[in-house]
Amino acid sequence: MRTSEIFLIFALLKLRITKWKNVIEHCQVDKKMLKAFQRFYDVSMQSNWTKPQDIMITFNNADLVTCKKDGRTRVVINIGHNKYRLVAGYYFATSQTIVYIKFVGTHAAYNKIDVCTVDMFKKQK
Repeated sequence: MRTSEIFLIFALLKLRITKWKNVIEHCQVDKKMLKAFQRFYDVSMQSNWTKPQDIMITFNNADLVTCKKDGRTRVVINIGHNKYRLVAGYYFATSQTIVYIKFVGTHAAYNKIDVCTVDMFKKQK
């Protein structure tokens, strides 16, 4: 596939999820976790989100968290019947929604993080 073809495919997508490759790599050790997050991905890619409430409609077990320090909002989604959690930031552009994955893990691991500061896939300096 040529670069121009790849660009066209991305231009047509309504939703882009960043760090998805990292999520897959992280979940490889637990096949149930991998399956649960893959289901999240499949459902998400069928969605057309233009505002945070659209995410809440797609995943009715999601919560929006407003960070007091800077006013950013993140979404926390229960995955795999509340066994796992996904934390993400988001940006609604005119033609595309971008979801920035900040954390994926078990419910127990989620209880140890700060939703507003976590960024498990950020490159270390």
